[in-house]
Amino acid sequence: MGWLWSMQLQLQINPHTNSPLLFFYRQMQYVKPLHLFQNLVKSNASQGGRLLGLDVGDKYVGLAVSDLDNKIASPLSVLVRKKTNIDLVAHDFQSLISELSLVGFVVGYPFDRQRLAPDATQVKLFIDDLSETGKLDGLKFTFWDERFTSKNVELLIKPLSLHPVLAKTVVDKFAAVQILQAYLDYVNKKERR
Repeated sequence: MGWLWSMQLQLQINPHTNSPLLFFYRQMQYVKPLHLFQNLVKSNASQGGRLLGLDVGDKYVGLAVSDLDNKIASPLSVLVRKKTNIDLVAHDFQSLISELSLVGFVVGYPFDRQRLAPDATQVKLFIDDLSETGKLDGLKFTFWDERFTSKNVELLIKPLSLHPVLAKTVVDKFAAVQILQAYLDYVNKKERR
């Protein structure tokens, strides 16, 4: 796909000989928002590719996918998030990457210049855990401001009086749509200049 692989050096001690072992392993790679899209545009010329938007919550991860032209975000699904099922989540992402020709993730992140919000730490830990599985090696991702996306969706669906569990999954899925759509609008506008 033309994407660069990120390499990280890790030093471990061989338990049998007490000698140091060096390992190089690939992992997910953060890139700046515009760089993710510019790489996507370059790769689209030859093979196409889409983006996946993620709204990471404490219990669920809402997912949205871009269209083939990377102009419109659509709701996809919601994954259950637990520390114990991170390998299963990574496997689900592998399947989605293959099925939908995904080339990168746009991860909602609550930017706050005043303080590090607990939600921000939660998002970073989720990405670190995903990366450590080794199942998404080389996948590029970027962060995009997600402040108020869930709250906006909650206000929109409140009149529907949905069951609380259904309402939560709808909120997470459509918050992911808002994150990805805001990103797509921004990068497409920048790309036209």
